[in-house]
Amino acid sequence: MPVPMTDRFDRALVFASELHRQQRRRGSEVPYVAHLLAVAAIVMEHGGDEDEAVAALLHDAIEDQGGRETRDEIRRRFGERVTTIVEACTDSWTVPKPPWESRKRAYLERLATGSVSARLVSAADKLHNARSVLGDYRNVGEQLWQRFEGRREGTLWYYRSVVDALARSGRTPLVDELERVVSEIERLAGARDRGGEGRG
Repeated sequence: MPVPMTDRFDRALVFASELHRQQRRRGSEVPYVAHLLAVAAIVMEHGGDEDEAVAALLHDAIEDQGGRETRDEIRRRFGERVTTIVEACTDSWTVPKPPWESRKRAYLERLATGSVSARLVSAADKLHNARSVLGDYRNVGEQLWQRFEGRREGTLWYYRSVVDALARSGRTPLVDELERVVSEIERLAGARDRGGEGRG
């Protein structure tokens, strides 16, 4: 039976909201905290425990909101296990960030050998992002790719590579759902390449 969340989750939610309050989702006016809530929900729906749910709320905190100083604060407030999961989900700590492709390849290497908890949070993050990409692609078409540093080909390559890295570590319903969404993005992209409207 799932263990109920405690006040640690409440405190993580407040902390995440404070850290990300000024951020918006890429290409929209949606508050960034909506993404963090969605990732935490996916983690819990797939059996995640409280540490994993807390890490889901904070998975972008080190990268986007303070680097090592924020990492140390997460450790102080929520402990080593949460911090380790968040570190594993962090794309880059440095300013300026390394080049896009090298960052993504390094992340993929960590993902393939990461802990079960890190893979759970990462898969939940990528699933929510992929669902957003799919919905926006249906609505705005090819101009969507201008939002992403990797543009069209790099973004498609990255999402497929994430699926492959996760699948090598073991198939789960969450990984299977991510693959379905990524495959649908690829299908739409292929339909557009062939001159179709990309709507099934």
